[in-house]
Amino acid sequence: MKTYPKENIPGVIMPRRSFLRHAGVGAVSAGLLATAACHKGNQIMVRPNKIDIGKGDLSILNYAYALEQIEAAFYTQLIQTPYTDITTDERALFTTIRDQEILHREFFKAALGLNAIPDLVFDFSTIDFTTRSNVLFAAKSFEDIGVLAYVGSGHYVQNKDYLTITAKITSVEARHAALLSNMIVPGTFNAGDQVDGNGLNKFLGIPDVLYLVNSYLKTKVAAVYYDYQV
Repeated sequence: MKTYPKENIPGVIMPRRSFLRHAGVGAVSAGLLATAACHKGNQIMVRPNKIDIGKGDLSILNYAYALEQIEAAFYTQLIQTPYTDITTDERALFTTIRDQEILHREFFKAALGLNAIPDLVFDFSTIDFTTRSNVLFAAKSFEDIGVLAYVGSGHYVQNKDYLTITAKITSVEARHAALLSNMIVPGTFNAGDQVDGNGLNKFLGIPDVLYLVNSYLKTKVAAVYYDYQV
């Protein structure tokens, strides 16, 4: 798994209220925003080059926000500096994925408000954006990690409205992952490295996911509380 770039957002960002309507969460989102604004359970600690997401429902939203920041940045760089033999169809697919990841990122940012972690600083220097195979491998890795992360953190969420929203986003991330897997090896849309013998998606715990993605971040993200959870 390898991947994550730099980011200057293209003009794709919807106003907050417009996105909430397009996300199909309506009044649920309004409640989420109100809850986030007054929630006291999450203590985000920011130290030089390290951010600890704390605990509680808001920590899971910030965890998701960090992952969406990375994905949005990766696809933004991919579109800005595409590999040399990219086709028109591939560019269109990656542009759609980029736009959706930016919408995910902006949703969490708006929902968290003042409780959001800072903007992350990315390091994609280990990714060769000039080569199709490297880009596809990196993109698949990011999407797979996103799905593994959402599935592995859902049981920590107490607010059912948060679960509804993250489930909607997880399903889109899984569609991205299936597409990329099939682009690499046709017919592997449900590759065995992600789906077990029972037809269920595998998962990773929060510390394991952060260990993988921190190699693409100059600003590291930590989850001290979840390191001690069984």
